[in-house]
Amino acid sequence: MKAWRIGVYAFLGIAALFFAVPLYVMVATSLKSMEEIRGGQILAWPLAPTLAAWSAAWSEACTGVDCGGVRVGFWNSVAIVIPSTVVPILVGALNGYALSLWRPRGAEWLYGVLLIGAFIPVQVMIYPLVKILATTGLFGSLAGLVLVHLVFSMPVMTLLFRNYYASLPIELFKAARVDGAGFWRIFAEVIWPLSVPMVVVASIMQITGVWNDYILGLTFAGTEWRPMTVQLNNVINTTTGERLYNVNMAATLLTSLVPLLVYFGSGRWFVRAISAGAVKG
Repeated sequence: MKAWRIGVYAFLGIAALFFAVPLYVMVATSLKSMEEIRGGQILAWPLAPTLAAWSAAWSEACTGVDCGGVRVGFWNSVAIVIPSTVVPILVGALNGYALSLWRPRGAEWLYGVLLIGAFIPVQVMIYPLVKILATTGLFGSLAGLVLVHLVFSMPVMTLLFRNYYASLPIELFKAARVDGAGFWRIFAEVIWPLSVPMVVVASIMQITGVWNDYILGLTFAGTEWRPMTVQLNNVINTTTGERLYNVNMAATLLTSLVPLLVYFGSGRWFVRAISAGAVKG
């Protein structure tokens, strides 16, 4: 075996351990009782694995004076993720379709503006958005939080779909125009059915991005719609007496479970569609 190949495998092995060891520690700790944790053997597998910490994290862990666990945040995150995934994908697909195939006047200028918008830091826009949502009465509501996610995700979604549609055979679009199809009919009957790979990519990006978001949920969700990440932070930082490390680890794993399942369930589509929509046009 060549030396460079040995080096590559060694690097990949070290990288895998870098991520696998902390994950193992989290899983092992979440299955231990506090008596075992006090023993200090952090890498040891629990002698008597138990899901008591998982049950406590789900329904009993305290966030301040509320001891309802992270399940409230879980259902809040589900309610936030669904519209924050569907709406940006539809808007981004329509924008990308118009910019790549119809090319209206000023399309290149608009494309440049969206490209800039994709790289604006979230922190720069927080204060103006807080003022706007407070003025319109949407601050602290589900609709307001979904609107914020739409604002920040629309540039990226538009760029993804624009590049993907630019890679499609233009003859399909021209043939539909010759047959008399208009903007909406071409999109619904020709372009959208071909968009499945990019829809999968966009869904993975949106689900994982919105689910893992902390700063937008902390800022715009108010007290009623706090997502699971905010609930997790409150659980870990709320200490009454002894710090329950097993409960904290279980709550962390519960919070990360959905993005992991989404990615491992459709990861092969992600690589395939990213390659299909890479830097074209």
